Amino acid sequence: MKNLKIILTLFILLCNLTVVQAKTKPDDDYRIEYLNLGWWQKYNDPVLTDYLTTAYKNNQDLKIAAINVKQSEQIVKEAFASQLPQLGFQGDVFRDFSSSTVRFGDVVIPDYKQSNFFLPLTMSYEVDIWGENYLKTKSYKKQLEMVKQNERAAYIALTSAVAAEYFNLVKLDKLIKNQEELVKLQSEIVRFEEIKYKNGLCPVMELMDEKQLLTQLQEELNVYIDKRIIVGRELGVLTGEREKDQSVMQRSDYSVLTLIPLPENINAEVIQYRPDYLKAEDYLQKIGIDVKVARRDFLPKIVLYGQAGFNAYNLANVFGSHTFKSALGFMPVVDLFTGGAKMAHLKYTKLELEKAQQVYEKTILTSIQEVNNSLGGAITRDLNYKESVKRYNLEKDKFVLADKKYNIGAKSKLERMKDREKLLVAEKDEVNSRVNYLISTVNIYKAVGGKDYTTLNDNL
Repeated sequence: MKNLKIILTLFILLCNLTVVQAKTKPDDDYRIEYLNLGWWQKYNDPVLTDYLTTAYKNNQDLKIAAINVKQSEQIVKEAFASQLPQLGFQGDVFRDFSSSTVRFGDVVIPDYKQSNFFLPLTMSYEVDIWGENYLKTKSYKKQLEMVKQNERAAYIALTSAVAAEYFNLVKLDKLIKNQEELVKLQSEIVRFEEIKYKNGLCPVMELMDEKQLLTQLQEELNVYIDKRIIVGRELGVLTGEREKDQSVMQRSDYSVLTLIPLPENINAEVIQYRPDYLKAEDYLQKIGIDVKVARRDFLPKIVLYGQAGFNAYNLANVFGSHTFKSALGFMPVVDLFTGGAKMAHLKYTKLELEKAQQVYEKTILTSIQEVNNSLGGAITRDLNYKESVKRYNLEKDKFVLADKKYNIGAKSKLERMKDREKLLVAEKDEVNSRVNYLISTVNIYKAVGGKDYTTLNDNL
């Protein structure tokens, strides 16, 4: 009965300790939210969303970020284990060879040989009377939140990069098509100029200028083709796919691209959605907790311990009725002198807290700057795009007039081709301005923390 009471006491002590749930269960749903397909669907391009989904499945940076989160979750569990009792088995089997006489008062024990079998369960538990171990676990949970913000930042950076590269790929398709027509027209112009020169109708300098322009246009075409290959490779890396031939890579036509309107302004409070701001906030809170832990490390600790097992001198009687052995106790622990290590650690942690405050303030300033810069850049590109559209429309009107003159014989075919070239150059400027504006909207999305900036002000 006595043995049963001791075992029951150990069991109750083990089960009735305060248990704090370590909420580290992974949840893949939040990663879908990080992808934010609802925002990208505003561009009305299913090919773009397909690329984003492919990147979500294959990109190595996202996989690395997910592994980092899982590692941090295990660190939290490891820290949480320090709040629980530790139970283990450490047996001791040995043979004692006594070579001297042992006296117990009048009792004399001569030399002897004896086997010993000690098979105990050992339990220890540091009573968290100051909440130090709880705070350590809480600190690691804050570290986990920081790692999750790193993962979210990776998603925002990746989706923004995929969208930008995709828009550039569509732009280069259009520019190459445009440039090929320019090269074809200029080749015809050079042919006509050669005929004029042979017939003495133009000076040699005019012919040389047209040939020089042809080389420039061909050079631009080569650059566009090379850029398209590079962008295609970069898009392949971002989506985690092997490099594909440009002819089989999916992309929509330039005409499909949809422009998203800009807000007049963006409230500075949107920085609360940015991963770097949230990470800096978690970092500040984590170091604040670490300071509390460093202070409480000076306080005394109490360790409960107990043993229950069997102690026998004969293997056959190890589990006999009179071999059970148990012990219970507690151990006050206080460090009287550590060479100043604890004080140095406390001062270091306080300095880390000051640094965290500076990082937090810098992050706020940098975040506001990036939001304002992205919006300002987008507004400028919007204005430039509108001006390029005006210029392109004027060139179209001029070409319509030139075409009418050509049809009535008031203008030569050579002059009409040169007017067509001017229209293509204006169209090229319009294409560049349009895609630059699209990419600037992606930059705003990235600057506000991967949120729909068209509705952010309404939600603040």
